[in-house]
Amino acid sequence: MAQRLTIDPITRIEGHLRIDVEIDNGAVQKAWASSTMWRGIEKILLGRDPREAWLFTQRFCGVCTTVHALASVRAVENALKLEVPLNAQYIRNLIVIAHALHDHIVHFYQLSALDWVDVTQVLKADPAKASSLGESLSPWTGNSKNQMLAVQNRVKGLVESGQLGPFAHGYWGHPAMKLPPDVNLLATSHYLQALEYQRYALQAVAILGGKTPHIQNMAVGGVSNAINLNSEATLNLDRLYQLKALMDKVLPFVRDVYFNDVCAVAAFYPEWFGYGAGVTNYLSAPDLFLDTKSTEFDFPGGVIMNADFSTYKPIAGQHDEFFRKAVTEHNKHAYYKNDEAGLHPWKGETEPEFTDWEADAKYSWVKAPRFNGQPMQVGPLANVLCALASGNPLAKKWATRALDTVGAIAKIKAGPEVLHSTLGRHAARAIRAAMLADLFEKHWQLLVDNILEGDVATYNPPSFPKGEVEGVGTHEAPRGLLSHWVVIENGTLKNYQAVVPTTWNASPRDEKNVPGPYESSLLRNPVAQADHPLEVVRTIHSFDPCMACAVHTFDPEGNEQAAVKVL
Repeated sequence: MAQRLTIDPITRIEGHLRIDVEIDNGAVQKAWASSTMWRGIEKILLGRDPREAWLFTQRFCGVCTTVHALASVRAVENALKLEVPLNAQYIRNLIVIAHALHDHIVHFYQLSALDWVDVTQVLKADPAKASSLGESLSPWTGNSKNQMLAVQNRVKGLVESGQLGPFAHGYWGHPAMKLPPDVNLLATSHYLQALEYQRYALQAVAILGGKTPHIQNMAVGGVSNAINLNSEATLNLDRLYQLKALMDKVLPFVRDVYFNDVCAVAAFYPEWFGYGAGVTNYLSAPDLFLDTKSTEFDFPGGVIMNADFSTYKPIAGQHDEFFRKAVTEHNKHAYYKNDEAGLHPWKGETEPEFTDWEADAKYSWVKAPRFNGQPMQVGPLANVLCALASGNPLAKKWATRALDTVGAIAKIKAGPEVLHSTLGRHAARAIRAAMLADLFEKHWQLLVDNILEGDVATYNPPSFPKGEVEGVGTHEAPRGLLSHWVVIENGTLKNYQAVVPTTWNASPRDEKNVPGPYESSLLRNPVAQADHPLEVVRTIHSFDPCMACAVHTFDPEGNEQAAVKVL
């Protein structure tokens, strides 16, 4: 007999997410993903100067901050056909990479590792064996026996104190937890180290962005960083080498620790390469622009349908009509006034219509985006698969290394097909992080070389025409394809819509009742204990939800529209 289960809220994510599932015969048969919160930057922006939109939009979220600032200025630049100086492109790229590496490290260790790692088993581990395993995977100096023993004693102290801190309320002892104690100790040690190394990445963001979260250096037309090699008050070689010194700590952690930990954990759960595929239509944006017109890039994007690489079609950039014409948002099952046909973002509306949670009616504050009428999965998996389909050498290098490492530890043959899964999303995020680590070094050198050649330009002033212009700014954010859509009329914002990664992935059903990626990925997931639904949480966490970015509504009069109780 089917059993209905509600998990509200899902924790270790950004924002408020409710998941409902029906379980029968030990597996999920139906699923609903519901955002139970809302915000309303789009409405606030109407009538404002487009040059200040980025300051508002990065307040969508306290995690995905730089990404919205970047997409916003790109959208306005796209509408104005405004070129961006090379230095500004490189500075933006360095911020993007540092922020993404911080985000990916935090996601695996702090937000999802404890779905797979049983901290209570650390006390049973042999520090020497844990150290030996770590040293067999990489030359990382933080894998010594003394390091493992210190972490084991630290966990023992927490247990004896009765105050488990971040390790409280875990799924400890769950039958789906199967890492050996030594692997649990190694992963727990790296969990604690990650707290330090993600901080270095944020310090790098702050050097260029002025602060973080919510950077201050973005501008329509470039960045506000002045470059003068003879001034201590501007961006100079000393500051650039300070930036490099910080990232020289982060990059080895990504390549030698994070990347290998994902591979090692995955190798002990090979059955999870068979769960969580869901929607296998993939959508990704090209990024890390290399020219002033934003038409050349270092990270490819595109579309893959039905997990078939032969269907890959590249997206040539923000100007590509293939992408610009294909996006619509649908509201049949979202708490907005109904539009069963769907609206293009330039025509988008966000008028609230809260009812209540109804499985066959409206049940989420997230809209349902579609690409040529189809649900799409976005995120590192889409990004890496599109890069592989395009023949990108960095993607091939790191994907091959990941699959070979998993295969060697698990003693199986792991091909690209295993990436269409819950663990595949984690693996793809680690692959993407390693690619970005290599690209940081390249883009840092591009910026330094360009400055040393005498180019110090960082800004081109915008000019707003009379009449109406439309633009879209895209960015491949840590959680996937982000797009901001602007309509500018006589120099002010007439419409503004953000179609964000979690909107794509957390999409409710559309007017054809076709579910989005979260809901599809949960189908046929095993659930060993309905009162401890670890397996459901594993798959949802693999997407790295950010619900604050994904919801839209706001009453401009300041009136309460509804009261939603989150248990």
